[in-house]
Amino acid sequence: MEWSNIIVLCSSFFVLLFIGVPISFSIGIASLLTIMLSIPFDAAIAVISQKMASGLDSFSLLAIPFFILAGNIMNRGGIAIRLIEFAKVIGGRLPGSLAHVNVLANMMFGSISGSAVASGAAMGGIMSPLQKKEGYDPSFSAAVNIASCPTGLLIPPSNTFIVYSLISGGTSIGALFLAGYIPGILMGLSIMVVIAVIAKKRKYPVSPKPTRTEAVKKTFDALPSLGLIIVIMGGIIGGIFTATEASAFAVVYTLILAVVFYREVKIRELPKIILDSVVTTAIVLLLIGTSMGMSWAMANADIPYTISDALLNISDNPIIILLIINMILLVVGVFMDMTPALLIFTPIFFPIVTELGMDPVHFGILMAFNLSIGICTPPVGSALFIGCSVGGVKINQVIKPLLPFYFMLILTLLLVTYVPSLSLALPQLLLGY
Repeated sequence: MEWSNIIVLCSSFFVLLFIGVPISFSIGIASLLTIMLSIPFDAAIAVISQKMASGLDSFSLLAIPFFILAGNIMNRGGIAIRLIEFAKVIGGRLPGSLAHVNVLANMMFGSISGSAVASGAAMGGIMSPLQKKEGYDPSFSAAVNIASCPTGLLIPPSNTFIVYSLISGGTSIGALFLAGYIPGILMGLSIMVVIAVIAKKRKYPVSPKPTRTEAVKKTFDALPSLGLIIVIMGGIIGGIFTATEASAFAVVYTLILAVVFYREVKIRELPKIILDSVVTTAIVLLLIGTSMGMSWAMANADIPYTISDALLNISDNPIIILLIINMILLVVGVFMDMTPALLIFTPIFFPIVTELGMDPVHFGILMAFNLSIGICTPPVGSALFIGCSVGGVKINQVIKPLLPFYFMLILTLLLVTYVPSLSLALPQLLLGY
């Protein structure tokens, strides 16, 4: 019976996606069909409706619309160029300095905006013309931007961790935020290693050294934007506010910064920014609601336990099991966007890794890192599409330049997977987790 449920759920879901049904509705319809194998249609409709409503009845989910709004305000608040100038101060003397600046700026802007696509669009739009002028291969420049724009998804504040916290049964959001720092920085550094090797081989130029006055000015220009991360994480660590309350504070902070301090956002522009944020929030929350219905459908049919038994029958060695999970998630990330993949596969793999003794925070980092790689890959990677668009290159032109970045990212993923302290050191040190 369990395998018939798996077949109905998977086949209906992928058929609906293939014929162009939006992913939220594909998840909901596939879940309904699976539930109908066990109970009548009218009862199935009632169950899935209740699960969708109860799945959204969570205080922590309030953080999502607030962080989305804060990110949209910051995207239009003139911080991109300021972060790029600050990144030049940090990485401007490295071989292939403009490419390193692209990575550092993506790490900072992505963490502030909470969006890999927004980061890739903002940084790629500014950096691509500069790199082309300095003689960089446009395909290489686009590949750097594509590979590095998801780094901010691991460096908090991150909506990904809020969604994972909900679906995993209440894993500490503060611990997840802190746990993302070291893996996120390692992700960026791994990309910079590849850049250094290629830049030295191709003799890409090094940017002129800024004067001390220029360096100080550029640093102070960027500090108010970076202050958002400091204030939010300091407040959470210090117990001043929860992650949800921090998200509301982030909106107030970004409004003051963009409207009053930088003066890049006009009051008349706020209704459109708010409306865009509402639309994005509605999409995300509908996806979460239908995914909660799918989680119940899978649990009711014992699908997670069936898959768990199948995996544990292959091996009971944690190293092998985690390797298999990584391989599955890497393949899933190629065909599915990050949020739906997180919502669908967390309930499947979470019981397996907890049985193996893996910490839920560590597993959350593993999931986020894995699926971050997926959004850089064809055929449906959102970061890939936006990076090619702003870089003015075709997808087939960036695949080869992306290969060494994929290799280093997967090596770093394995390091994060098998060295738990990389994820857990900061939560243990600062929160006593």
